[in-house]
Amino acid sequence: MVLRSCCKFGPVLVLFQLGYVALLLLCVTHLRFARAETKTVVQKDAEFDVTYNDTVTSDNQTIYAFNHTVSRNKTEGVRVTVDVLSEGAESSPILFVVRQKQAVLSFQVPLILRGLYQRKYPYAHVGRTLCQPPTRTLTETQYFFVDVSTLSSLGTHYQLRISRVDSFTLHTDKKFSFTASPSQPQYFKYVFPDGVDTAIVKVNSEMTFPCSVMSIQDIQCPVYDLDNNVAFIGMYQTMTKTAAITVQRKDFPSNSFYVVVVVKTEDEACGGPLRFYPLRPDELIDAGNRSKTLDVVVSPAINSDVYVMGMLFCLGIFLSFYLLTFLVACVENKRMHRRREGLLNPADMSPAETASLLGKPSVTPVSPYEYGSFADNASTLSSEAITDSIASDANYGYMERSLESVTGRSRQESLSSIEEDDYDTLADIDSDKNIVRTKKYLCVSDLARKDKRVLSKKYQIYFWNIATIGVFYALPVIQLVITYQTVVNVTGNQDICYYNFLCAHPLGNLSAFNNILSNLGYVMLGLLFLLIVLQRDIIHSRALDRNDLNALECGIPKHFGLFYAMGTALMMEGLLSACYHVCPNYTNFQFDTSFMYMIAGLCVLKLYQKRHPDINASAYTAYACLAAVIFFSVLGVVFGKGNMVFWIVFSVLHILATMLLSTQLYYMGRWRLDSGILRRIVYVIYTDCIRQCSGPMYIDRMVLLVMGNIVNWSLAAYGLLKTPNDFASYLLAIAICNLLLYFAFYIIMKLRSGERIQCMAMVCILFTAVVWGFALFFFFQGLSTWQKTPAESREHNRDCIVLSFFDDHDIWHFLSSIAMFGSFLVLLTMDDDLDNVQRDKIFVF
Repeated sequence: MVLRSCCKFGPVLVLFQLGYVALLLLCVTHLRFARAETKTVVQKDAEFDVTYNDTVTSDNQTIYAFNHTVSRNKTEGVRVTVDVLSEGAESSPILFVVRQKQAVLSFQVPLILRGLYQRKYPYAHVGRTLCQPPTRTLTETQYFFVDVSTLSSLGTHYQLRISRVDSFTLHTDKKFSFTASPSQPQYFKYVFPDGVDTAIVKVNSEMTFPCSVMSIQDIQCPVYDLDNNVAFIGMYQTMTKTAAITVQRKDFPSNSFYVVVVVKTEDEACGGPLRFYPLRPDELIDAGNRSKTLDVVVSPAINSDVYVMGMLFCLGIFLSFYLLTFLVACVENKRMHRRREGLLNPADMSPAETASLLGKPSVTPVSPYEYGSFADNASTLSSEAITDSIASDANYGYMERSLESVTGRSRQESLSSIEEDDYDTLADIDSDKNIVRTKKYLCVSDLARKDKRVLSKKYQIYFWNIATIGVFYALPVIQLVITYQTVVNVTGNQDICYYNFLCAHPLGNLSAFNNILSNLGYVMLGLLFLLIVLQRDIIHSRALDRNDLNALECGIPKHFGLFYAMGTALMMEGLLSACYHVCPNYTNFQFDTSFMYMIAGLCVLKLYQKRHPDINASAYTAYACLAAVIFFSVLGVVFGKGNMVFWIVFSVLHILATMLLSTQLYYMGRWRLDSGILRRIVYVIYTDCIRQCSGPMYIDRMVLLVMGNIVNWSLAAYGLLKTPNDFASYLLAIAICNLLLYFAFYIIMKLRSGERIQCMAMVCILFTAVVWGFALFFFFQGLSTWQKTPAESREHNRDCIVLSFFDDHDIWHFLSSIAMFGSFLVLLTMDDDLDNVQRDKIFVF
């Protein structure tokens, strides 16, 4: 019966409960509306430049009504300044809402701004500039309201002041000073005057810190002028003492823009110290005084005429080298033509010229150094070694060959079927190699015994390999830097790229066209060098075709493959340097340095090849070693900064590589790195140092290698102790130091051997040395550096110095391209004095 009764009255109970809940909700709603009706809303007519002291609670809300007349011909700013005077307002801040015709601005006081690791900084004094809506009529009265409210039941005392900003509009070339802080950002308006399509906005301060941000924004509401939102729109960059942004009229439909300056809550973005980590997540940190005084000036940038002048100036400089080369070639060709026709008096010609005219090698007198060399060589070799050498020379040594044997094979035969292993007649007679290459004094004839066609193909591989490497390397680089430039243009973050912003002239989507244009010299002079090498190659080929004995048996063997590779590398350096300067930063600095490593390595190889044509490294070995250098360059850039483990590993590998290369050069490749190497080292130390004290057999080589080891060990020690941040430049310094050391040794030994340097080569050497000196002066000006933060890097920025278009780094590009071209010419012409000297009279060093 009980269960039946419950089932009978169950629906009634459910309806009763639902009604009770509805009644409760109705009561709560009624109470809420009743309380809302008790909240007092006070609207006051307010005036500008009057300070209003008032108190606000949760029970009252104050609305200040303002009106002012605006003119289309005159722009005035309106600034809201608020101070909270009550203690403990952080727990219940006051909300200020400024309602305008086309914009709403709201902020709380105290204003809480966040830093890294969610650090919170309260600011009780806040100043904001109101966005200015456009005016369609000549004059218009605009109204805006300031609503003040809080949820605090306790009264909070505040001060409110609305004032006009008379200097809201910036004027061209007129400096304006102001003060800003994190809670009191500033922004100003600039209107492009007639005839000005590009302007550069410069903001300067005598104070390094606090760190600040300069932003360029379009005329629209809202204006993003706080540390936590200034990067939302427009172009911006951090700054310490200076910032500069080039602005183009085409990017702003209204022909005007805002210059916004915001002081950051922390200095870490500008390289300043990082504050301590808060002990509690919600702990508020006193930021202290972070006001900063700054100056802003807007100046017209260059016009299109300056762009044209800059491009013509750049082309004119390098085309003049083409003209000069053409004139020199004409004079040389005319002189050779007159010699061939016998127009010159034979009595006026030197013996070498007479021999050259007759197609015969000349015999030069042996210098005292040469005489001593042969005497020492004869006294050093044992009788058995001399006998073996004589027997060997009967078949493999330098001998006079008839023209039929020399030209037995047609020079027109395709090189595609020639392999070095097929024609290397020394491959199976290592004993004879050891006899020839381990003599105390070597001549070029001892190391120029391989078939010329084999060596020609071997060294042509250098050119084809570097051309292939260049294509595969350049295509992704171009794609990447285009992406970089797109990201900069889309995000407006100009901290991505390390330009010289005081001399960065945009063109199209490129931000610094002048830095890209100045790399044209590498490409043009590299192409010119290729043409000069091609001319020499053609002349040499024609001499071989007519069986000229001078070309066949005299002078340094002519192999042009490495020269072609050097010219190609110079052109690729220009292309990749231009790519780097599209958006220079530490992640793509290797684009600018990779082919510098290539050029340094190829120059060293060419110097060595001049007197060691048979035993020079193959293209595959050389490029593999250069690839390892670039690999370590990338590792150093990514992991080398402050990483002692990396520096220890690199220094050890650097020293080991130096020792292995020294051994290879000293023994001319006649040694083996195998399990018995330690036993042979101990044996040599015992026989030459303990059993009897004997000096090195190859003194000249030993001097070079000792100096090279001192330099490289010193560089390795410097890197280990100082751990420089710019690892790529450190690696390049190692390559350049070794190249200069070897070049100086080559010149000294050349003069010591009784050889001379012709007038053209001497002119190239002196000219190149002078140009390198000026080039390095401009290089070390340091207009920017990605080793620091972008803001710190901008402290090194400077104005343009040439035609208001090129800066110091552009001059470095001009001069360094000319200096590299001159250096290549030195390598090409420095041994022209030996063209009529038999190879058994030319010493190897």
